[in-house]
Amino acid sequence: MTYTDYDGNERTEDFYFNLSKAELMEMDFSASGGMEKMIKRIVDAQDTKRIIEVFKDIILKSYGEKSADGRRFIKVSDGRRLAEDFAQTEAYSELFMELATNDKAATEFINGVIPQSLAAEIAANQE
Repeated sequence: MTYTDYDGNERTEDFYFNLSKAELMEMDFSASGGMEKMIKRIVDAQDTKRIIEVFKDIILKSYGEKSADGRRFIKVSDGRRLAEDFAQTEAYSELFMELATNDKAATEFINGVIPQSLAAEIAANQE
């Protein structure tokens, strides 16, 4: 992502986002009727406040760093969620605004953070 930091410097950095199947299941079970039904209700009701809350939650729950060996996706370090630091950057703000205002970008982001096997399964079910 390329963004302008708070000193006015243009920066290009890699940011990583991922939700494991276990995390998705936890999110699904915590939502009344499941995530898909909850999101559909929010969209149908045009509840902008709640849509924004859901996007923020997904972005911050999915943010992390890949370990050097690629075996782990680290979201907590020294007892602190890495997403807390990310949320304080202009990169977060730009990503959030893009997802909140661009349906295609939001769909691509969601499909990008879920496991590829699950994304393929969802796409097959939609066809």
